[in-house]
Amino acid sequence: MDPSQPAPETSADASAPGSADVDVSKDLADTSLRDRFALLRGIAEECIQEDELMNLLEKKPVPVCYDGFEPSGRMHIAQGIVKTINVNKMVKAGCNVKIWIADWFAQLNNKMGEEINKRANEYWPLVMDIARKNNVKRIMRCCQIMGRSDSEELTAAQIFYPCMQCADIFFLKVGRHLPVGMDQRKVNVLAREYCTDIKRKNKPIILSHHMLPGFKEGQEKMSKSDPSSAIFMEDDEAAVNLKIKQAFCPPNIVEGNPCLEYIKYIVFPWFERFEVVRKEANGGNKTFANMDELIADYESGALHPADVKPALAKAINQILQPIRDHFNNNSEAKILLNTVKKYRVTN
Repeated sequence: MDPSQPAPETSADASAPGSADVDVSKDLADTSLRDRFALLRGIAEECIQEDELMNLLEKKPVPVCYDGFEPSGRMHIAQGIVKTINVNKMVKAGCNVKIWIADWFAQLNNKMGEEINKRANEYWPLVMDIARKNNVKRIMRCCQIMGRSDSEELTAAQIFYPCMQCADIFFLKVGRHLPVGMDQRKVNVLAREYCTDIKRKNKPIILSHHMLPGFKEGQEKMSKSDPSSAIFMEDDEAAVNLKIKQAFCPPNIVEGNPCLEYIKYIVFPWFERFEVVRKEANGGNKTFANMDELIADYESGALHPADVKPALAKAINQILQPIRDHFNNNSEAKILLNTVKKYRVTN
């Protein structure tokens, strides 16, 4: 294989190493082109480029896309719940979705540690070609995808991380559409630049979704190395209640308020409503139908943090209960979870 000619665009291949496909098996007859575009565009804070996305949907009834993550310790709800919400939207829009479990990347990033060995003769020449076409300074600008700044001292292996992630887009044959967090924007722009270098016409379309913050003031992204800042998929009810009770949630302030972000990006997409239970003296019970309505009440003071936190905890616990039941009732799952909990998670 010529490394400057990435794998051709094809439909998802269930045998692709390190990935799991979410196949599209529904009739799209009742979903208009604009509805499909709106579903996909609604995932992202930023889309590069919207006209390319519309053109893709017009020409390919079942576009292939992907999302991925490092298996770095326990899974928090940004990975487990927000990713589920986004994948469901992609499937509803008619996409065939690949999930990439990036364990080689986790090893490079000093965490746990893609079953890329079966096609190593394709993968590593592609990684090397991307590396050859970029200088170290350009690659270092992408290092935030590892949760690290370009001022940190990185190992030589870690510098390869952006080249490998860039290669994944072509190696997985995902076509032109992929959803990623805003923290991975730079490496996906790198992939578009690589397409220019090799004169590839169809560049990946980037959908950069919002990053859920941590619960502490000023935490732009939840951190696994700080368990109190994030809710994990198997957290029990008491842990969820305590974390949300202690969360930063200033009265009347919406900007930078993690509790309101959880409501916006998890509760409303999941339940399509937000239910607050309170005494009549405090305004009585209220069900919010949309985020704008909730924000108006919160900014005015009609909705207080003491109203928001118990309601948020109740909603999150309701979502997580089936996961808890699985780990409590399945002996194999329980053993795996206990094994993962023993790993030391780094930043």
